This record gives sequence, structure tokens and C-alpha cells, in this order.
Amino acid sequence: MKLSYTLFSTIVLAHIFLYAQTDPDTLKPAQQFFIQQADSLFYQTDEVVVTGTRVHKKIIDIPYSVVRIDNKQYRYEKKVSISDVLNFVPGVFMQSRYGNHDVRISIRGFGSRSNSGIRGVRILLDGIPESEPDGQTRIEAIDFNSVGSIEIVKGNSSSLYTNAPGGVVNFINDINFPTTFVQSFNDFGSFDLRRNGIKAGVRTDNYGFLYTHTYHHYKGYREHSEDYWHIVNTVFETTPGDKSNFQVLGYFVTGLIRLPGSLTKEEFEADHLQAAQREVDFDFRRISKKGRLGLRFATRFGENYNNEIEFTSYGTIKYFERTSRVYRIINRYGLGGTLRFVNKSTIAGRENEFSAGGDLLYQTGPIENYQNIGGMKSDVNVGLTDETIGNSGFYLQNNFEILKDKLFVLMSGRFDYVYFDQKDQLLEVRNDKRTFEAFTPKIAFNYKITPSVAVYSSFGKSFDSPAGNELPNFPTSSNPGKLLNPDLQPQNSTNFELGIKGNLIYPERTFLRNIWFETTFFNSIIKDEIVPFEVFSEVFFRNSAKTHRQGLETGLSAEVVKGIKLNVSYTLSNFKYDQYLAQSVEVDTVGQLISIERDYSDNIVPSVPKHNLLLALSYERQIYGELTGFSKIAYQYVSGMFVDDRNTDKTNDYRLLNFTLGFDILFGNFKLLLSGGVNNIFNLKYVGFININSTNGRFYEAGEPRNYFASLNLNYTFR
Repeated sequence: MKLSYTLFSTIVLAHIFLYAQTDPDTLKPAQQFFIQQADSLFYQTDEVVVTGTRVHKKIIDIPYSVVRIDNKQYRYEKKVSISDVLNFVPGVFMQSRYGNHDVRISIRGFGSRSNSGIRGVRILLDGIPESEPDGQTRIEAIDFNSVGSIEIVKGNSSSLYTNAPGGVVNFINDINFPTTFVQSFNDFGSFDLRRNGIKAGVRTDNYGFLYTHTYHHYKGYREHSEDYWHIVNTVFETTPGDKSNFQVLGYFVTGLIRLPGSLTKEEFEADHLQAAQREVDFDFRRISKKGRLGLRFATRFGENYNNEIEFTSYGTIKYFERTSRVYRIINRYGLGGTLRFVNKSTIAGRENEFSAGGDLLYQTGPIENYQNIGGMKSDVNVGLTDETIGNSGFYLQNNFEILKDKLFVLMSGRFDYVYFDQKDQLLEVRNDKRTFEAFTPKIAFNYKITPSVAVYSSFGKSFDSPAGNELPNFPTSSNPGKLLNPDLQPQNSTNFELGIKGNLIYPERTFLRNIWFETTFFNSIIKDEIVPFEVFSEVFFRNSAKTHRQGLETGLSAEVVKGIKLNVSYTLSNFKYDQYLAQSVEVDTVGQLISIERDYSDNIVPSVPKHNLLLALSYERQIYGELTGFSKIAYQYVSGMFVDDRNTDKTNDYRLLNFTLGFDILFGNFKLLLSGGVNNIFNLKYVGFININSTNGRFYEAGEPRNYFASLNLNYTFR
């Protein structure tokens, strides 16, 4: 009730403030839209995005929270981890373990259960799923030197995307450049950070081509945590006709990351940067090689070109080596496709937009298991499984104008079918299959108080099937002889949100000429939430009965005076288990494995802070001629988090202070960008990642200590 009252008050005050300060007759149409700010991590309300509704639509017209970030907005930042770029988006919380390639992304609590990789949030690259058919995601191919923009949908997106109860993040490579260019980028930092590469774009009247290659090397701030990567991204596009577009999208990634593991509280307090001894003894690491080739064709047709159709097909090849106590080699081969159709028409004098589409992704390949002997695989294959995972789904969506230019209703629904097929090549009787299916509807309303301020609300269902790495069976299941856990069910949720977003522009003012704001209240009831637990340090998954998540997220970006901008992002998360009786597999005092029923009802959901506050003050001005200077100081406060479902321990609050300084110099066809900074200025020791529900108490992984970074980018534009 308090959250609802807070949001209602915000909406009423914003409405009163808008009309008290603005004369609608004197407000020019162009002034009703947000003017992009170079350092802001928030979007323009007139930006056109496709991720939110799978049709091209202005953000102000979408009846839920959608954010768009342009690469110019983070050009001075470190840009190594995804948290360097998305940290200021309200409702999004990230815990980075060893850099960009093993990060937990949580949106409104969805994704917080994953101890490795990303779950509950759909990740796209150029609109093509980076997420596996089961929803598990790793983001090795995401290169912020190549990315041109990022679109983030916060909250339930299951009515349009598979396994997306928390939302969608779409990284879009930088193909929309106007002229041919070549760029060299070089990043340096603490702990032997090196990122070097080249970016080139060719633009003619008929086609565009983008190529980026990045080499990343990082020793890591913890022992046994180094990583290196080669990342290549390419996009080729051409226009076969006036209303058509054809693209070829490809990438290739190869690299290695070593894993230092989680620590006990005693180990963390003694030396928070040490590696766990088991991870060192067995040389825990991930070797990855993967590539993707995609083809996309889009065209508009019909009277007034009111119809649009787009088809995308793609293939993937992946090779992974995963060393833990078992040495695992994984080969995966995938084929996928996406089709979408859009029709714009008029019904009874009101605008109507209908869209339909479908997605198909099929992936198969062998998984080989060997003994891990000091980090080397044994000669004898102790397990060989052929694994096939598939996902198919289709959606329908309709957006109708109820009141002219004021009130719109958006209705959407999706049916998904996910299947797992595992064949044990060494013991055929253990072959196993599991399937999951669901229909997820959603209805949303958008009321535009003015062309640039809107109130929105949505209600819908979401569905999230278990991932392949969550399905392995465990010793105390109802049928331990099966390959796949027969007890693990999909999690389903009912989601509601109410919010307001907009921008107030007063060009005649000296102070507060431009104010962007958004506030959203959300409420989710989750049934059968999938949560991890451990048996002798091996991670398995089970369902809790009922989880209640309620929260408030708010963002503000204001130009205080010319050149000085203030950004505020705050998220309040009140997440708890309403009903949760679990069979806890534990070790007794004599080292025997026992099963105990425990009641976790009314406990707080782990690994989610109740309060997450970020503040940033930046100053940018033209110093002399074509020389521009930039500086920013940023502050983050994160409240303590519980480490397990039992709520046995809670991490300390932490406060981080960061500083960035940059210069942008243009001389002729050359452009030089110099930037640098320091993060965690006071060298705070804090828990940056929680390995939840560890039975041996290994919950804790250190956040990055004080670190310095510098960038030198040189760009030449052909005119």
C-alpha cells in the first residue's frame, strides 16, 4: 500500500506540476520531446525502438518501461563490464564476478537465482537471441566498441519473447553511421587490463558494412581469474528496393576465463582476493569458441505501405570446455528463425496496429564428460550424452486507439513449447525427455497526458521453463535414476505494473531546462520459483512454492544549468517467500548426507538488495574551438543482501564512489577521444557477487577494488 500511495502521489504531483508550469498553447511540438543528453543513461521519449513491442514504436507510446541507450552516452566510460554501461537503469541490478563474461543480470528480481550465466532475462544481439533455447545466456559476443545502441525492456515480456519474465536486453551493432570511417580504440587499466582493436565502417548509396575486432586481456583482481578474448562482429546491409532492407549479421568469439570460485566468510575476511583452493587445484576454467551467421530481410508493402514483413534466419556453432570437478566438452549446433508481420489500419476512425510472429530455435550436440586430473582431462570418457533443446513459439498483438491521441490499449499473447531430449550413449536405458508449454497473455494501457508525458499500466502472465543446466537430477529426487530432474517444474508468475514517464522542457529557463523522469510500481506473484541449492558442492535446482515481489523504481535526469546534469536512479525491492517448504540436503556432524524439511516461508529472497541508489553529477562544456571537456562523479549505495533461502547471513551495505574525466578533440577529419578515471575511489572491500544457497558456506566473492582506467580512441572520417 505504501508503494502504491507513493506512485499515485508521484503521478498526481507530476500532472499538477506539468500544467502549472506549461502553457499548452505556447509549447511548440518539437519542445514536447526529450532532447538527448550526451552523458545521460536514459532515453529520448521520441526514440523509435523495436524491442519493446516487436514493432517500430516511440518509447512514449509503449505502455511499459523501455529504455534506449546510445553509445555516445557512455563513450567516456570504462566499457569493460555490462555494469559499466547499464548500471544507471532503474530496476536493473548486476553482480559481476570476473568481468563482462560472467555477470548476473537481475530485472525486478528475475535473474537473481543464476549462479552462472544469465537467466530470466532474454538477451538479443541485433534482434537475434544470444539466449539458448532454454533461456540460459552467456554474453561473450557483446562488444561495447561495436554496439551502437541498447534497448532494455523492464518487466514481464513473456507475451512476446520466450523465457523473458524479467524483460529483454537487445544489443544493436553500430550500423547506422552516416559516412565511411576507421577507428582505433585502446583501453588500459589496473590488473593488466588491455583492450585493443579496430572498428571500420563503409557507407555508400547502396550498402553499409561494419567490422569490429577487439582483443581483450585482463589478469583479474583475484587470484586465478585472468581472461582473454578475441571478438569479431560484422554487419552488412543493402537496400534491394526503396522499402526493403537486407542484412547479413555475423560474429566469432574465442577466449578463456579462469574461475577463482566463492569463499567462506572466514576466507573472505582473511583475504577477499584469494581464490578457493579447489578451483586452483582443478584449474576451474571456461574455454569458449562460438560463431553465428544470420540473414535478415524486411520490406514494407500495400497501400500507403501500411504492411511490414520481416524474416530472420541464423545458424550457430559453439564449442565449450568447462572444467570443475568434472572435465566437460560441449559441442552445439543450432538453427533458428524469426518471422514477424505488422499491419496498420483504421477502425471506426481510430488507429489500429496488428502484428503477429513466431520464433523457432533448435540446438543439438554431444556432451563429453571426463575426470578432471589437476586441470587435465582423463583419457577415459566417463559420460557421453547427446543433448537436444528446442523452442518454438508464436505471438499475436494488437494496439488500438481508444481516445484520439490519448488512450491506447495493447493486447498480446504468446504460446511457447520447450523440449529437452537427452540420450545417454553409454547407458541407453537412461535416455530421457521433458517438455514444457504455456500460453502467456498480457494487456496494457497507455494514457498520454501530453504528447510527451504518459501514464501506463499492464497486467499479464509469464512463463519460464527450467534451463538445461538446471535440469540435472539429484540423489534425493523422486526418481534419482533419471537423467533429468522429474520434480522440477516451470515457474509461472502474475505481474502488474503502474507507472508514469515523460520529459519537461523549458528552453527559456536558466535552471532545470530539461527534466526526464519515470516512476514505476510493480507487483509480481510467482508460483514454483526455480531456486538453486547444493549437494556436496554440486549445484541443483528446485521449486519454491510462492514468492511475492513488490517494488518501486524511479529515474530522473535533469539539466541543472547548461552543461551540468544530474542523474538519479533508485530501486526499492521488497521480495519474500510467502510459502516455501523445502527438502534441504545437508551434511550432518559425522559427514553423512541427510534430507531435512525446512520452512523458508516469510524469508527474504537472497541476492537482491532492498535499496539500490545511484547518483551522478556531470559537467560537459566546449573549452576552446573543437575541444570539449567532460567530468563526472558517481555514487552508488547498495543495501545488504541475504546469501541463502534460510537467511543465515547477510552481506554488509556498500557505497562506491567513481570519477571520470574525458576530452573530445576534433581536427579536420580526425577525432581524438581521451578519457580515464578511477572506480571505487576509497578502495572499499565488499561482496560483489553472492553464490546463493551454498551448503558449505561458500557464498562470497569480492567486488572490484580501487581501479584505474584510461582510453585513447582515434577516428578518421572520409568526407
